Amino acid sequence: MTEGITSVAGIEIPSTDPIFLGAVGVHVLLGLACTVAGAIAMLSQKRPGRHPRYGTIYFWCLAGVFLTSSSLAAVRWAEDYHLFILGALAFAAARLGRRARRKRWRYWVRLHIAGMGASYVLLLIAFYVDNGKQLPIWKDLPHFTYWLVPAAIGVPLIIRALLWHSLVNRPRVP
Repeated sequence: MTEGITSVAGIEIPSTDPIFLGAVGVHVLLGLACTVAGAIAMLSQKRPGRHPRYGTIYFWCLAGVFLTSSSLAAVRWAEDYHLFILGALAFAAARLGRRARRKRWRYWVRLHIAGMGASYVLLLIAFYVDNGKQLPIWKDLPHFTYWLVPAAIGVPLIIRALLWHSLVNRPRVP
């Protein structure tokens, strides 16, 4: 990797290598698609159509984000290993949530909500941990808030869904 810094829209990227920058570009596009698709899936009614369609888009974009983040972290392991860990946890949580739904495991609704919700929170944590120091407002906050704020907002929403969502409280049909 070529030493140096590239600045894109005010965000510093720690390289001038075109291959690294290309991987960052793909990673950013997948991350944006993942964030939007996940939000649409979460806010959609839970029935055939929009929710599963955007949930599938979210899952596969997250797989791409994990793949690109893994390769980017491998190149800068000492600085970015924690991003690999967050990506692995996010993808594992999404895989659990998706598999629970597809296999209709016992308590699949709870596992689906918890897994997919946790993956989205971890995705946001990774974004803010990596970029918070360069974002308006966020750059003025202490570093630990990049970890804490997405969790402080996301975890209560997941708990609320686990306690109140109509599918969670519906009797299980074999």
